[in-house]
Amino acid sequence: MSRETLTLDDARSLAARCLVANGCDEHNAAPVVESMVAAEGDDCQSHGLFRLPGYVRGLRAGAINGRARPEVLASAPGVLRVKGDNAMAPVAHAACFGRLAQEAGTRGICHAGLQRVHHFSALWVEIETLAAEGLVAMACVNYMPVVTPAGGRRPLFGTNPFSFGWPRPGGRPMVFDMATAAMARGEIMIAGREGRQLPPGAGVDAEGRPSTDPADVLAGAQLPFGGYKGSAMALMVELLAGPLIGEALSIETAEEHEGGERWPPAGGEFVLAMDPARLGGDRWAESAERLFGVFGNGDGARLPGDRRHAARARIAREGFQLPRTLVDEIRALTDA
Repeated sequence: MSRETLTLDDARSLAARCLVANGCDEHNAAPVVESMVAAEGDDCQSHGLFRLPGYVRGLRAGAINGRARPEVLASAPGVLRVKGDNAMAPVAHAACFGRLAQEAGTRGICHAGLQRVHHFSALWVEIETLAAEGLVAMACVNYMPVVTPAGGRRPLFGTNPFSFGWPRPGGRPMVFDMATAAMARGEIMIAGREGRQLPPGAGVDAEGRPSTDPADVLAGAQLPFGGYKGSAMALMVELLAGPLIGEALSIETAEEHEGGERWPPAGGEFVLAMDPARLGGDRWAESAERLFGVFGNGDGARLPGDRRHAARARIAREGFQLPRTLVDEIRALTDA
């Protein structure tokens, strides 16, 4: 497969021009571009410019609002409700994260429930933003039914990712981001595009038979990681990002979303921010660093995110490669 090398600035310019050409004002385009470029800069192509054509399809269909102005409301002390106005999720993050951080610092804890946002982005990007402000943070989203519960064959859950961040004074935050499915759906799509097989345990075909063929799994169902453990985590995310914040379950989203997987459906996001100094006292950082220090004792263990940060430094220097077909598609969407 022919590939093209881009710098992060190349990607930023290309994505911005494409979004503006397809109905976004700069207020909406800027945070979405930065989210995708951050994913490319951390070598996570499943959430980088790979997602841009899907956003464009949603914009052209009128499902995604490229001129959205999300509204942030306080529904109770320490509880924010964000009416997303059918924005792309990074636009809603930009609207509410300043107030979320301020409220968490004042009260010790604050929750934001984002409603009617289209989420195609990597969760660690937003959680790292909050952790860099000195907050312990977590977030999760559901999707549409593509993952079967352990022991089942019928899709019920989304890939239902969950992210957690811990601030480290004087250092970069510790952040992890994981799908409760055995693989992120974007990774399966990319494997299919590139003609690669999946590892065993990623999913089943439409008849419930284990398969390593991406086409089979996309037509059938993905599997949760760790069997019943991942299935229970997926169930938790369904409830947190759905009923708890007044939003839809994955199965309900599928009933109302007309775009299939051509663009991201509107749904909810659960975000929680906590001030460790208010909750944990004076030793919160010292105690955590004792734990983190164990990961550097030479036995091969590494903190979550270490590989991502290594990729970040390398790609900032050398750029990154994308399939030329994807770059050409984005350019065609820009010029159409």
